[in-house]
Amino acid sequence: MAKKNMKGLRQVFTQLVVNILSQHPNQALNYKQVSGKLNVNDEESRKVILEVLRTEVKQGTLSEPSPGKFQIKALKTYVVGRIDMAASGSAYVVTPELDQDVFIAPRKLRNALHGDTVKIFVYAKNNGRQPEGEVVEILDRAKLEFSGLVTVEGKFGFLVPDDRKMLHDIFIPQHGLKNVKDGDKAIARITEWPQGAKNPIGEIVHVLGRPGENNTEMNAILADFGFPIKFPDKVEEEANQIPDVITSEEIAKRKDFRLITTFTIDPIDAKDFDDAISFRKLDNGNYEIGVHIADVSHYVLPDTLLDKEAQERGTSVYLVDRVIPMLPERLSNGVCSLRPNEEKLTFSAVFEMDEKANIINEWFGRTVINSDRRFTYEEAQEILEGKEGEFSDELLTLNKLAYILRDHRYASGAINFESTEVKFKLDETGKPIGVYVKERKDAHKLIEDFMLLANRRVAEYVAKLGPKKRSYTYVYRVHDAPDETMLAKFSEFAARFGYKISTKNHKEISKSLNFLMDDVVGKKEQNVLTSLAIRSMAKAVYTTKKSSHYGLAFDYYTHFTSPIRRYPDVMSHRLLAQYLANEKSANLDQYEKMCEHSSQMEKKAAEAERASVKYKQAEYLKDNIGEEFDGIVSGVTEWGMYVEIVENKCEGMIRLRDMNDDFYVLDEANYCIIGQRKKKKYQLGDTVRIRVKAVNLIKRQIDFVMVLNHQ
Repeated sequence: MAKKNMKGLRQVFTQLVVNILSQHPNQALNYKQVSGKLNVNDEESRKVILEVLRTEVKQGTLSEPSPGKFQIKALKTYVVGRIDMAASGSAYVVTPELDQDVFIAPRKLRNALHGDTVKIFVYAKNNGRQPEGEVVEILDRAKLEFSGLVTVEGKFGFLVPDDRKMLHDIFIPQHGLKNVKDGDKAIARITEWPQGAKNPIGEIVHVLGRPGENNTEMNAILADFGFPIKFPDKVEEEANQIPDVITSEEIAKRKDFRLITTFTIDPIDAKDFDDAISFRKLDNGNYEIGVHIADVSHYVLPDTLLDKEAQERGTSVYLVDRVIPMLPERLSNGVCSLRPNEEKLTFSAVFEMDEKANIINEWFGRTVINSDRRFTYEEAQEILEGKEGEFSDELLTLNKLAYILRDHRYASGAINFESTEVKFKLDETGKPIGVYVKERKDAHKLIEDFMLLANRRVAEYVAKLGPKKRSYTYVYRVHDAPDETMLAKFSEFAARFGYKISTKNHKEISKSLNFLMDDVVGKKEQNVLTSLAIRSMAKAVYTTKKSSHYGLAFDYYTHFTSPIRRYPDVMSHRLLAQYLANEKSANLDQYEKMCEHSSQMEKKAAEAERASVKYKQAEYLKDNIGEEFDGIVSGVTEWGMYVEIVENKCEGMIRLRDMNDDFYVLDEANYCIIGQRKKKKYQLGDTVRIRVKAVNLIKRQIDFVMVLNHQ
């Protein structure tokens, strides 16, 4: 027993000793000084401390710069990284300078918040433990504005942030309250955070409205992810000054496609038309197909307020009931939008193709068009199916060529991820009154195939410019091969549903994944298997580094076809124009930084879009509390399992604490939860019967309980 006590005492002292020396990283202390700082006075305990100090020197945590003096051994004195907050109030710093993340205790954060770029001192040696450190300087705040609920208490108030990773309420003094009322949802900006103060101090910059109202919650989602609700006045002014009249001098500089059959195909509710397709049959029997893209870079010039705003936003954001455009409406829906029967400036990729979709010639450059017709996807699909109607010959030929392009792509190893996209029917107030699954038919795929062609050929053109050893800076869209471990885990899971995934080589992987994607269409496990397959893949990003796109099986790929809604496409246009004019290569570092920012904003936009879907799902189910549905297990975590309702695709959680028939724990390796007594197992893809227990609109959460007696 005495030995056990001594061992326990040594473990406690080890942690205390390391903590004390970590707090004085630049000091070497002897065992008496360490004991004094720990208020340890008895001789036996001081001997244990000396033993601990010597043991930690051997293990590499401490150094002994002079005999009997001990100091924390720094892994690397200072590094720069990004804060990733944990719910406990501690954090991890993610840094490319170290192999592991660095743990930061709450008292050593120095007011750093989630996402901030910080300079830290790393003081623990990595000998199997997590390296530890402390923030010494906040280099860049990830965000200063937060949405949340306001409580007003006399002459001051607090904003309680919606952001779960923001663990501090914001104190609002009287002058910062503006016209906010108690219980309002608002956006507050942090103005200062004095050293030693528990809470940051801020001011209300925008009152969103009453919690639970559609507009309030949608705008709160935008604020959560750092997207502004409106454009600054000066940016709008700059947009309004852009002329919408195209001069004859400008037309003379461009290839003229105004008299060639041209049309757009877009969703029924689209207002910004990025792309158009022109078609004509040549005298030699081949086809000339033009992919014409809005020439945003002609209007949005580098270093203007418009350009800086678009670059900062990075992308348009598509919430369930609204679009937050990257560019002001005058440009996105007006000057740049390729509306029918209007002359428009475009940047084009023009291909001469034979009947087998082989490219005979290609040309890239600035053009002017006049679209003859605006098709919705439904209208174009009707013509493709009925084989008659306006421009039916052109559409049918384009569709035939698109099929060949698609077959070539899959034969080369492209992967066909067709997940079900759920849409809401909304009433005039934005309330969801129905749910439907969006179908992707030939009209959608036709446009997609020609956009992919333009993106690929533009990227190849720039990638192969100039001598072999010299490359031109460009914006590529790259997608790495999947992580082998993740793919093996997915393969094992898919096998439970009877699907075999071959992992021998790229061709075999894509072939078996495509077979799986075709086979699961319409089956209950479609969403689960598709989302897991996507999760096992790497994420596509923007970069200046030449690399392939694994998912599309292209050696080079860029984003060229949507400059109204994506900033990387604007960069692609600028660089291509520069190189077509035989100008020198652009600054690599500058464009790489812009690529990194665009990738980050794309990720944030996707998260905001998902949050808006979660809100609408909660809103849709709030009148169904107590009702039962069939569901499919779509995710498992240590605190519960996610279930997607088969009928309406709404997803909620069954919390483990609400599963009263056993004590369940997560088996992460096998994507399941297991009852510890009866060994009942629930795994991804299982069908379950659930009852809607509760809905929290503010938190965008749906709680289910299991219906256990269901057969």
